[in-house]
Amino acid sequence: MTTNTVSQGRSNGQSMRANFAPLFVDVAVPLGSYYLLKDGFGMSTFAALAWSSVVPAVRTVWSAVRERQTNGLALLILVVNVVGLLLSFVSGDPRLMLVKDSAVSSTVGIGILVSVALGKPMMTAAVKPFLVKGDATKEAAWQRLQSGSGSASGAAAFRRAERVFSVVWGVVLVGECVARIVGAYTLPVDTMVWLGSVFMIGAMVLGFLVSGGLASVPMERLLAAEVKAAGSAERELVLAR
Repeated sequence: MTTNTVSQGRSNGQSMRANFAPLFVDVAVPLGSYYLLKDGFGMSTFAALAWSSVVPAVRTVWSAVRERQTNGLALLILVVNVVGLLLSFVSGDPRLMLVKDSAVSSTVGIGILVSVALGKPMMTAAVKPFLVKGDATKEAAWQRLQSGSGSASGAAAFRRAERVFSVVWGVVLVGECVARIVGAYTLPVDTMVWLGSVFMIGAMVLGFLVSGGLASVPMERLLAAEVKAAGSAERELVLAR
């Protein structure tokens, strides 16, 4: 029993690392390196963006060559960095400088919506670790629901909620971009300097609340139901023997 517990603990730990690894490598490392290089080492915005693009660029190329698939998160971060590099040349007009901040949100939002249209919702990688929590049984249930091999109604509802989660975040980020642009050209510059941060925080709160109610909470329930159904089926199989 002790051996099984230890083995299960190791399995859960490995599953947790596997789930959070993409978020860490594709998002945390590039963003962290940008702020470290810019604020910690005093590099220019251009140089910090350029160097922080190395990891997502390598990940994107590696996935394309070795795994023969596109790494969505790494590609998105790379695109955002490229947009930032291009916009770093924008100067002079204070209103245009305010709009520059919204370009990143719109790039991310559009990228997420495109991923849904292509049938590969990008935000799945962000929500999965928080629902699976490194649990091997939940990981297996997730794979069944996502592949369609779970209960027919549950799998369909799960994939639909998965798409909704990404759509919500895509729409929220694009909406934040639109709000920033409208504010930049209709409100005083001094007002938009602080109001831009309010827009960003409001968008994040709205995204969490709406995506939670429409997608992540239903996904968590479907995941729990699939785990329960699999456990019942396994017990029936054991009794039948």
